[in-house]
Amino acid sequence: MPALDGDLGWTLGVVFRAYLKASDRVIADVPGGHRGYQVLTAAARDEAPSQSALGERLGIDRTVLTYLLDDMERADLVARRPDPADRRTRRIEATEAGRALLCRLEERLHHAEAHVLAGLPLEDQATLKALLTTLAAHVNALDPVRDTCAVVEDVTTR
Repeated sequence: MPALDGDLGWTLGVVFRAYLKASDRVIADVPGGHRGYQVLTAAARDEAPSQSALGERLGIDRTVLTYLLDDMERADLVARRPDPADRRTRRIEATEAGRALLCRLEERLHHAEAHVLAGLPLEDQATLKALLTTLAAHVNALDPVRDTCAVVEDVTTR
């Protein structure tokens, strides 16, 4: 569509839609979908020093996160453990089953990503990902995502 060539919103929307379609199939069985995948990834990489820090980092409301973690614990993907330094604080840790699932998901997501980026040479794929990472960090620093639910409401009410 020549009229939309170079339109950032249209371009990002098309690529995002394609990525969501491909990745939704991959993580369909993860409690909480994309949020659950993010929680599992953070827990497996020891990036969840506490339940509250995890919610803040991922922009998930604490009530929503509590229910999500309940579902993920029932699925034996994560465990909440008392922090030895502060027993009131709960650390989120990936279980062995959670780590095994994450390995499978990462491989399948790599294939989904490759499918979406297949129209670009490998060198350009790496460049695009690096540029988007830099841009996302910059934009998030200017306007941090503290609550993804609020972001969705903000976007849909405009």
